[in-house]
Amino acid sequence: MPRSLLLILMTVVALIVASCAGMPGREPVQVTVADIESIPGEDLEMRMMVKLRVQNPNDTPIEYDGVYVKLEVLDRTFATGVSDAHGTIPRFGESIVSVPMTVSMLRMAAYALLMVGGKPIDKVNYKMDGTLSGPVFGSWNFQAKGEFALPTTPSP
Repeated sequence: MPRSLLLILMTVVALIVASCAGMPGREPVQVTVADIESIPGEDLEMRMMVKLRVQNPNDTPIEYDGVYVKLEVLDRTFATGVSDAHGTIPRFGESIVSVPMTVSMLRMAAYALLMVGGKPIDKVNYKMDGTLSGPVFGSWNFQAKGEFALPTTPSP
């Protein structure tokens, strides 16, 4: 590789890195589950279409070209999903992004055994991690955590 071509390539890379470093900070996107619909699955899996409400608290629109989501329940992976969906979330706006997710029936059985075999569980912790992949550079990672109470059965 000629020395002048190498010098030009290094200069271009340095300019790209400097321009990215000079970008103002961006707020993380806020993601909540808006809806869940059942979709057909295979024999030992349950499939669902999870609709995520993605809010953009930034002054610039977010373009995405792919989504990944992982749901953990009781600190273990429960469901995962990917989508090649693409679109734009407007500045200071929100959009619904649909992601098909898969839950293994074997995982569900393991969770059932964990809940029955151990101490009584009245609350379940969950964590959802995901990524909105940008079409060219960068991606937007998101995370949501929480807990929900399990219904209690009255004593006879």
